[in-house]
Amino acid sequence: MIFSNLNINKDEPIYIQIERHIKQGIKNGELKKDSKLPSTREVSKFLNISRNSVISAYEELESIGVITTKRGIGTFISIESENESYEYNVDFSKRINNYGTTLKKFDIIKSELPYKKGMISFKSISPESHLFNLDDFKRSLLDAWTYEEANLLNYGYAKGYKPLIDYFLDYMRDKRVDTNNKDILVTNGFTEAFDIVISSLTNNGDIILCEEPTHNTALKIMKAYGLKIIQVKMDKEGLDLVSLENALSKYNPKFGYLIPSYNNPTGIVTKTERRKEIYKLFRKYSVPIIEDGFNEELLYSSSPIDPIASLCGTGNGVIYIGSLSKILFPGLRIGWIFADDNLIETLESVKRGRNIHSSFLDQSAFFYYLKSGAFSRYVKNVRKYYRDKYNLVLDMVEKYIPYEYITGEGGLHVFIKLKNNINARTLLELCYKDNVLFMPGDIFYENSNDNVEFHTKTDDNKPITHRKKSLKGYDTFRIGFGRVSDEDIKKGIEIIGKNIRLLDN
Repeated sequence: MIFSNLNINKDEPIYIQIERHIKQGIKNGELKKDSKLPSTREVSKFLNISRNSVISAYEELESIGVITTKRGIGTFISIESENESYEYNVDFSKRINNYGTTLKKFDIIKSELPYKKGMISFKSISPESHLFNLDDFKRSLLDAWTYEEANLLNYGYAKGYKPLIDYFLDYMRDKRVDTNNKDILVTNGFTEAFDIVISSLTNNGDIILCEEPTHNTALKIMKAYGLKIIQVKMDKEGLDLVSLENALSKYNPKFGYLIPSYNNPTGIVTKTERRKEIYKLFRKYSVPIIEDGFNEELLYSSSPIDPIASLCGTGNGVIYIGSLSKILFPGLRIGWIFADDNLIETLESVKRGRNIHSSFLDQSAFFYYLKSGAFSRYVKNVRKYYRDKYNLVLDMVEKYIPYEYITGEGGLHVFIKLKNNINARTLLELCYKDNVLFMPGDIFYENSNDNVEFHTKTDDNKPITHRKKSLKGYDTFRIGFGRVSDEDIKKGIEIIGKNIRLLDN
């Protein structure tokens, strides 16, 4: 009660003390406008004073507009308190640590040219929303609620929703991966999974081997933790074995980070025999592998290839990070880490320390969707849809773009290396004026020389970041086609080709 800290003295009238106390409560912000005051009877009883004193105080406050009495309802504060403020400014830009600075610096949403309405954008490699079998997912939501009800809205377990964990273990067995002494941690997509692994198993200055080029998100996370990144060149079969062995023997890396299926950005699928040779080399030099199981279901020319994790048998030298979000429901943000059960026990604690657990409502709905067989039907349907788009992109590239090579065997993107040392960012600048966007290739390479950037602006004052030719990948770019209509694929690639001709003259 507002009067709990009022001490009545005998030196002045009680009604004045009550009046002053209410005014002070308003000034201090303890009594807000429209808040209800206790009745005069309640106050007199609580303070053990005459009710008339309280009535007098209320009447005086009402006469000056501080309170309002509504008959049969009660007495209410009718004015706002004065908002006292004491300005205090901090220059947080000088306090941001290397982790925050690095992630901001390499945030491509902020550093790359933005999408504008009406543009043809080849930047994204996300799936097409209108293909999602929504009726199946609606049923899975109802099934989840039927079986779990309010449990889905309460706290869950850091490791994940048990039926979904069991499903993913079966999923790994179907890929011929030995699950003995292994376990799964459910995460908010690949990004959180990779961050948990890297932050828990590496220290500043550790060396990580990865493909050249590789996933931009993984690059920026590794840089944010102060890791040294050594990229190993690839050919069309995957990692070059001679270069890989040289790097393994020279650098003594902490881990290898590999995307054997649909390497992002090249789209290269490492063949089975090459996977075996790569695995044997990492095993020879006692370097564990973090395998990114990216888009494994979207191989158009044959059946999906078993992951490197399947070669490990009962061993624990491969940590597999899985996610279906590049083919289905990226908004759910569901991924998983498959690894040695003792390691998962630690990573579970890391997950709990970060965000308690991933949404149990999302996990449960996703489980019932997968269990129903809807995912298998969905993949069967979309594989033809995306294969047709993939073939259309290849046809258009052949027709309009002079390239040194083009890679990509499926998935939702292809990667192009231009002829004649054409700078992809200069090309992008021209295409942007023609309302076409793509992803420049240099962001997928470890380019540690930061002094080769320079900045200009477009005609509508949008910033453009340029990089000199000394950057690796300066003459490459990625075309994502999952969400681009056939008409826009034809039109957009023709525009890219037109601008290449302008630069090549």
